[in-house]
Amino acid sequence: MMLRRGFILLLPRLVGLLVVACCSMSIVYMLACTPKGDNQHLALPRVHSSTVKEGYEAVLQEREEQHRNYIVSLKKQIAQLKAELQGRTEQLKKMQNQYSDPLDVWLDHSNPEKAQANLLAFLRSQVDKAEVHSGVKLSTEYAAVPFESFTLQKVYQLETGLTRHPEEKPVRKDKRDELIEVIELGVGSLNKPEGVGNAKHRVYTASDFVEGIYRTEKNKGTLYELTFKGDTRHQFKKIVLFRPFGPVMKVKNENVDMADTLINIIVPLAKRASKFRQFMQNFREMGIQQDGRIHLTVVYFGKEQMNEVKSILENTSRSANFKNFTFIQLNEEFSRGKGLDVGARFWKGNNVVLFFCDVDIYFTAEFLNSCRLNTQPGKKVFYPVLFSQYNPSIIYGHHDSIPSLEQQLIIKKETGFWRDFGFGMTCQYRSDFINIGGFDLDIKGWGGEDVHLYRKYLHSNLIVIRTPVRGLFHLWHEKQCLDELTPEQYKMCMQSKAMNEASHGQLGMLVFKQEIETHLHRQKLSNKKT
Repeated sequence: MMLRRGFILLLPRLVGLLVVACCSMSIVYMLACTPKGDNQHLALPRVHSSTVKEGYEAVLQEREEQHRNYIVSLKKQIAQLKAELQGRTEQLKKMQNQYSDPLDVWLDHSNPEKAQANLLAFLRSQVDKAEVHSGVKLSTEYAAVPFESFTLQKVYQLETGLTRHPEEKPVRKDKRDELIEVIELGVGSLNKPEGVGNAKHRVYTASDFVEGIYRTEKNKGTLYELTFKGDTRHQFKKIVLFRPFGPVMKVKNENVDMADTLINIIVPLAKRASKFRQFMQNFREMGIQQDGRIHLTVVYFGKEQMNEVKSILENTSRSANFKNFTFIQLNEEFSRGKGLDVGARFWKGNNVVLFFCDVDIYFTAEFLNSCRLNTQPGKKVFYPVLFSQYNPSIIYGHHDSIPSLEQQLIIKKETGFWRDFGFGMTCQYRSDFINIGGFDLDIKGWGGEDVHLYRKYLHSNLIVIRTPVRGLFHLWHEKQCLDELTPEQYKMCMQSKAMNEASHGQLGMLVFKQEIETHLHRQKLSNKKT
């Protein structure tokens, strides 16, 4: 099976070789037809001979006949080569069509024994492809896949995830189970040494484990190297394990029609009329003009700036001929969770996708489609990771002017960061939100309500889709952390405020600004002296 798979991969090369062979034969025949050089003159009759004219005619006729025969022979050979090449090409096409899906060949369910043998051969080939027995030449330092190390208690990781801890106890259950399984396999392998028979040997336990390293290559598998204590202080036992990844399997092939899937964008708001005006510009362009399958629900707290907000909404409705909006006013203290909960329950139509949004969010039409495609009633909810913008006055402080908003929305490490600790922007069907119990309405003010809802979904049987998206941005604004917040909320607010300003490097440039300016001044004076 491996040979057949390799042969299929060599089919294009064989076709190329046949074409080269055809061209080579043509060149050989052309050379053969070339007249002889000057050192092989024709045996022409003598000039003073009485039969000069007849002799020349006879020789020329003979040579012409020879050339004609060469040409006929060459044409026949070329025709034969073309016919043979065409036949080979048709055979190759038939073989490619016959084995167009290598997965069906490897996993032939009609022959379970053959499928199992093929799968085992594939998994063994994964070990040969990975850097287990020997290294692989890499183009740059960025191509290297680093290892992470672990002991019985801790994991030391480069990709820190949400916790941001460079070392920690494995938080995720799948990671804990994976490392425990690997250590147990290593202990079991040490306690069943090869070629020892019934001879007595040391019994190893997990306490003999010293450390391990592991790394995962996405298309090959995970390599583990485990170190255990040996018989003496300076002796160790090394176990190498490899978890190969199997071939890609087709699970589903379906058509998804989102033509009639409506999204209800719910925005809780208090004051901030200028931000709402900016939000409505984005909503009009992306939601109304480009998408068109959208409803807007604004839940407004209090009365201050309410008339201005309503005026902005009504002006957009008239100018864009847009009627799919709802305005709800609550005479109480602002609560994001309360506003979203009220907006979701106010909807009286058919089951609808809810997009919980904030006034300082910018979205694209592509994101709205992602919102639809990653939600499914009773099955999936969508928690996109948005890109959070840094303070433009810091990012573009050295520029003559700050670029327009659209030009600022670039996903780079200098312009912002993935807000992977935020769970406020989410898409789900209204039925799932109601069935899960909605928001915790006891939470007041800023923060906390989104995490509680996120945990409810994680504790349910629904699939939570969590992924970065390129069409959802959090626009920078100065964050105010109010004294009324609880100590925990205030701490969360201040941490969020610090992360929103600039990157680590940019903040460092601000901290050391005086030293940098002093250095530049010295350099300038030094250049003048020279």
